[in-house]
Amino acid sequence: MGRNTRKRRTPLATKAIAASAALALGGGGLIWANFYASAHEDHSTWTDRTKAAGVQVATIDCPDVGQQLSDVPDRARGEVDGELATLDEQITEAYQRLATTRDAQTRDPNFVQNAILQPLKDRRQAIIDRIQLEIDRVGGDAPEDLDGLSGCTAAPSEQPQTNDGQQDGGQQQDGDQQQDDGQQQDGGQDQNGDGQQDNGDGQQDNGNGNGNGGQAGNGPVADDFVDITTVQPNVQQVDRGRNASTGSFTSKCGVNENKKFNTDNVIVAPGVSNGAHHLHDYVGNQANDAFANNDTFADAGTSCANQGDKSSYYWPVLRVQDGSQDFDQNNDGGGKEGNVGRILQAKQAQIKFVGSPKSKVVAMPKFLRIITGDAKAFTNGPGNANASWSCTGFEDRQLKDKYPICPDGSDVVRTFKFQSCWDGQNIDSANHRTHVAFADGDGRCQNGFQAIPQLVMRLVYDVEAPVIENGQVQNAFAVDGFPEQLHKAITDHDDFINVFDEGLMNQVVRCINSGARCR
Repeated sequence: MGRNTRKRRTPLATKAIAASAALALGGGGLIWANFYASAHEDHSTWTDRTKAAGVQVATIDCPDVGQQLSDVPDRARGEVDGELATLDEQITEAYQRLATTRDAQTRDPNFVQNAILQPLKDRRQAIIDRIQLEIDRVGGDAPEDLDGLSGCTAAPSEQPQTNDGQQDGGQQQDGDQQQDDGQQQDGGQDQNGDGQQDNGDGQQDNGNGNGNGGQAGNGPVADDFVDITTVQPNVQQVDRGRNASTGSFTSKCGVNENKKFNTDNVIVAPGVSNGAHHLHDYVGNQANDAFANNDTFADAGTSCANQGDKSSYYWPVLRVQDGSQDFDQNNDGGGKEGNVGRILQAKQAQIKFVGSPKSKVVAMPKFLRIITGDAKAFTNGPGNANASWSCTGFEDRQLKDKYPICPDGSDVVRTFKFQSCWDGQNIDSANHRTHVAFADGDGRCQNGFQAIPQLVMRLVYDVEAPVIENGQVQNAFAVDGFPEQLHKAITDHDDFINVFDEGLMNQVVRCINSGARCR
């Protein structure tokens, strides 16, 4: 079968959500006493947060099927990508049903299991069966354990701690803070946004004084923020070897002045409208949408000053929840799916390619695709989380699972350190991860992978600092995301498709390997 070019079905449940609706995520006292026993094994390393009886349901936690598909034949990828997008749609619909049936949940302790989770499991199993058939049809070997990924669990709103604020195992190159695999020390507060109920002012009081549920009821909460001045410096340097590539190449592509937005994601859901379920900013290539292909990218215009760089750089928009709405308040991917508030344009979007502390770099292949971070890290766990948050003047302090509250005169900074090792063969992989990798703790590529120019993106925003009083946050800001991810900072991510001209890419490599600073 060919590439899936169908448009995504409009989620029925999302139509019940108005952009400014105040959804009581924790419900009026719903107690889910035994869902922990059925939690899937992927979360076995951080189940301590769910052992206390009486935690109230905040969201739905489903195994990420796509991450288990590391080997899908090329002839099946189009259909498999479409089916994976349908799984995301199913979770979105189930989450909206969870959020709009709180009264029923309080009357029937079995409502969530019988009316939401079991039907979701049945629908997911049908899609998983189709994925297995599609892989087998073209001679592939579908993983035998996919059937075990159909069941979802109800989950509280706490997230696995990544120890923000103390020592991280990351690297620093050329003045940039590189993130490791998500293991950092915590400088903030524990997540605890359970039991949210409407306090009558359009915000969501969680019932225990620890936060609110944002304008759309699904985050952020007060405990998602931390004062950056209370966080200890946590960025480590990596020693450079004699063969280090110490140069850099900077591409100036603007801050999305063209207002190019969409809720597609052509890497993970090609041919599926609203495959991301949240809005992206785009700079660079101006043709990126769900239906673009390599020829489309090659023929497109670019916002980059150097016209040899037609690469696509895109990331979830940042919004401030100050009571205002934006153009997409009634749209799929926007207000209908809990992404509300005024869209903030970055005041700076720095795109820099840097080298390896241990070796020279080789050219990236044209049309290489890289995703850094994990849009589902709140439910998947922090293994692939990679974006970090800080403030100007405090960038030796990087946060992974908290948003920073910056002092006067300091701006919010999002930093993304992309994978810098490539397998030497593939421009993408079935799970969009295994063809690239991060360097190890010493800065070396492993398993035969080659060092490539490392993309480092730094986005700076002029944001009025949120105010937290009595456990409530006002003027919160948050990244767009899948609604069941509750707008947690740990879900931030960034996407890149390399569309450099061959000559310009070779120039990038020469600059980096020679130690020059080029732009």
